[in-house]
Amino acid sequence: MSTEPSTAVSEPIEATQPTAAKSTLNEPTPSFIKLAMRNMVKKGGKSLYHFFLSFVGLLGLFIGLAYLTR
Repeated sequence: MSTEPSTAVSEPIEATQPTAAKSTLNEPTPSFIKLAMRNMVKKGGKSLYHFFLSFVGLLGLFIGLAYLTR
């Protein structure tokens, strides 16, 4: 094994596909909410599964806290 440092230079990674905002100049950049909704529609059932899992977890937390603090 060599103890010399690597001489490879790391290149910056650039996006290979242009975004929709870059392709049209008149259209404003999509908001965070719009991007999140688009991502949720694209993921489909996985998003609903995570939503209901979070809902059940929070409900369990609230019921547990209510039981402990009665």
